[in-house]
Amino acid sequence: MRQPDVWDDCTTQCKMCFMQRDEPELKLPRIVGGRLRGRKLLYSGDERTRPMKDRVREALFNLIGPAVSGSHAIDLFAGTGALGLEAISRGAARATFIEQHFPTADLIRKNIAVLGVEEPCEVAPANTFIWAKRFLAAAPSDLPWVVFCSPPYAFYVDRNAEMLQLIGSLFAGASKGSIFAVEADERFDFATLPQPDEWDLRTYPPAHLAIWHDAPDQGIIQSNT
Repeated sequence: MRQPDVWDDCTTQCKMCFMQRDEPELKLPRIVGGRLRGRKLLYSGDERTRPMKDRVREALFNLIGPAVSGSHAIDLFAGTGALGLEAISRGAARATFIEQHFPTADLIRKNIAVLGVEEPCEVAPANTFIWAKRFLAAAPSDLPWVVFCSPPYAFYVDRNAEMLQLIGSLFAGASKGSIFAVEADERFDFATLPQPDEWDLRTYPPAHLAIWHDAPDQGIIQSNT
């Protein structure tokens, strides 16, 4: 039997390099506005995190406008933390990131550290549905909230009742002047949201966005987007 030589190892390594070269390069999300604009965020590529696309996040914050300034950003199902960190970049007073997957929660902490915004940020490595109940039991009312709800789209199908309960309970307990932004796909019936006629609905395929503001004359910018 022929003994392997160095060329066998080389061939194997070359094949591995070729395979790696054919894999699409992982596109890192970035902050798209505010004082941290252009800064890239760490992202593992784990499909469970599915960060909102940069263009959709930019459209969302353009619609919310300056109302995010001075608010408490609450990033449910936070993933990379891009939404809460975008809010901090645009002037939010503080941000809370809720992420059940521990390695992903650690990734959020790293993103916070890289951006140097540890002081106003808190990471809660917890089940979002359970966290919301505890939060509402002693929810601060000193600042308006900006609540971002961007879970895995399948949650709106597999856990629909829990999602509606989550959104509804936070909606009922929110501070005056709060904003809610809900991202889903075409499978979710936005008419099941609280006060369904008062949400601004936008489509950025495959994402569908619904935005609600307690004081729309001071917040959401109307456009034909």
